Amino acid sequence: MTRQHATYTSCLESLPLTAEETRALRPVMDHYAFRASDYYLSLIDWNDPADPIRRIIIPHTDEAKDWGDLDPSNEARYTAVPGMQHKYRDTAILLAGKACGGLCRFCFRKRIFMEGGQPVAPDISKAFSYIRQHAEITNVLISGGDPLLLPVAEFERILEGLDTIEHLQFIRIGSRMPVFDPGLIVGNTRLLDLLAKYSKPGRKLYLQTHFNHPRELTPLALEAVDALQRAGVIMTNQTPLLRGVNDNPDTLADLFSKLASAGVPPYYLFVCRPTKGNRHFTVPIEEGYDILQKAQKRLSGPAKRVRYAMSHATGKIEVVTVTHDQIVLRRHRTPNPAHSGSLLIYPRNPRATWLDDYASQCKKSMPESMGGMTSWGSCSKRDA
Repeated sequence: MTRQHATYTSCLESLPLTAEETRALRPVMDHYAFRASDYYLSLIDWNDPADPIRRIIIPHTDEAKDWGDLDPSNEARYTAVPGMQHKYRDTAILLAGKACGGLCRFCFRKRIFMEGGQPVAPDISKAFSYIRQHAEITNVLISGGDPLLLPVAEFERILEGLDTIEHLQFIRIGSRMPVFDPGLIVGNTRLLDLLAKYSKPGRKLYLQTHFNHPRELTPLALEAVDALQRAGVIMTNQTPLLRGVNDNPDTLADLFSKLASAGVPPYYLFVCRPTKGNRHFTVPIEEGYDILQKAQKRLSGPAKRVRYAMSHATGKIEVVTVTHDQIVLRRHRTPNPAHSGSLLIYPRNPRATWLDDYASQCKKSMPESMGGMTSWGSCSKRDA
């Protein structure tokens, strides 16, 4: 099979934009980088200024608004060795990828692609040594950047090294290449054979991908998904809820249904992180909950598995339910496992886009043991 290679551009002048549009985007480009594949750009309807694929990948003037934080989940705090985070007791995140197949405009790690920023160069030997010394770590997420863009030999070194650590139960790979450049996967026997080698009975490789809109699930993308699955890789999907992209029940239901049909069950629907430049993508949490409930009425089985959550600095917070006057959240994952499962109950706030918007209503101080961040507890809290 002949592989369909994508080419990449980082130049706005190569896009079918007017001179006026290009000029208007200069202030944004002064801060945030742009990168896209010709394959992904071909999915855009350039006659539609509100096209959702365009919104995902093409810079927008709203990015220049001064809002948000470049590290909203405070990843720096949980860096254990260069290029590796250890936030949750049983999970390590290895930031191995140095580049992405495209730079999503809502990326929560956009800081590393900004001028003066540098993709983290992981010290693989130190990372392996750290993991070996911490038997409580049962799984590693290889992220980045995108690890599937690494030279195959470098990627193999990582998989081979992790394979020798006996207390690891499974390895996860975070990649958007099935979306941005599925031609990198289809027919790539060297990559697929490598994945098959390390996805074993009793110790599988998982690939967490990021389809955000149904139109990204093209025939070529589905072929890439199938190739990965035939190599023994277990796939799941996570997507942020994004204004103007997937913030309506029909689009979300269509996305989750098509993912389930492809054998890629929805894993997380994330509240969009308050990263600098992301204000125009945010959907208030309670509105997002309502969108998801309406979408799930159209779905069944594996299409309904998704959890609605936010990756907060103090842990992964799941939105459990919204009543007529309260919102109920659950600490799904916390740096201190003793706090996992506890409920946070707040008065409703239809404008809230992040946990802090609720917590600030209560003016309570969260104990250092719950993550050490400047944050708050709930107005009413009990153990789940």
